[in-house]
Amino acid sequence: MPSFQNDPVDSQTDSTSPAISAVNSNTTPQAGVGVHAKSAAAGVLGESTTWHGVAGITQSTTGGAGVFGAGDAGGPGVIGTSKAWIGVFGETFGTQNGPAGVWADGHEGGSGVKGHTSCPGAFGVAGFHLTNQGPGIFGQGSPAGLFKGDVEVTGDLILTGADYAEAMSTTDPEVGMGNVVVLGDDGEVHPCDRDYDTAVAGIVSGAGGVKAAIVLDRHEDSAHVAMMGKVWCLADADAAPIRPGDLLTTSSTIGHCRRVTEPGRAFGAVIGKALTPLASGRGLVRVLVGSR
Repeated sequence: MPSFQNDPVDSQTDSTSPAISAVNSNTTPQAGVGVHAKSAAAGVLGESTTWHGVAGITQSTTGGAGVFGAGDAGGPGVIGTSKAWIGVFGETFGTQNGPAGVWADGHEGGSGVKGHTSCPGAFGVAGFHLTNQGPGIFGQGSPAGLFKGDVEVTGDLILTGADYAEAMSTTDPEVGMGNVVVLGDDGEVHPCDRDYDTAVAGIVSGAGGVKAAIVLDRHEDSAHVAMMGKVWCLADADAAPIRPGDLLTTSSTIGHCRRVTEPGRAFGAVIGKALTPLASGRGLVRVLVGSR
């Protein structure tokens, strides 16, 4: 990067001497401004045929900006346009997770980053990770991302949960993660309380610290009941020990499953297949839901 020398020239520099500044100003007070220009048009206009039209450099280690723009009357703080490359380009050489090439904060309802395009096949906002060792785009919040329209995924969709669940209505305070729940006459789910109940809905996801990968029809006053996948379930092995591969059904122990010992009674009441054992007593058993 060219360095700026203290050799001011009235308004322009010899194009053969790129290291000479057209305007050079030093201020001693920390609050002083190196250059202050006020105009009904552009306050500062910089042009270059070989380097940056305007370059801003800061040596501050406490958050000072190389270039700062503020739109106090409703206009953009910074506008960048380009006919052949990138309107605004940000780059960082930080090696930690904190530094960012471009950082945007949205205050008072505004968007942190907003991108538009009218070109077919182009992107409103594009993010790339050149080493494939991290996300091209990262979002955090609830929800972390919001899409209005179709979403196309050309690679794998990697979900950290272990089951697919449906949100089923309940206002029963006894319904908790790992419970076996049944359908009640009120249209809500409640913990099971009898053996081989054909009104069984399934197992409430989330026990053992394993959340559902997908929850459909999320709404208030609901329990996320696993429909397919692996889920931890409260189990009672006093009636019969539970072994991997055993079919499981509802139990008279409230909210617990038990091993199927009477296949004739289990029709319509099986909730899944045991993946882990429980020799006796009560505890958690991993269940493969949807396996009959």
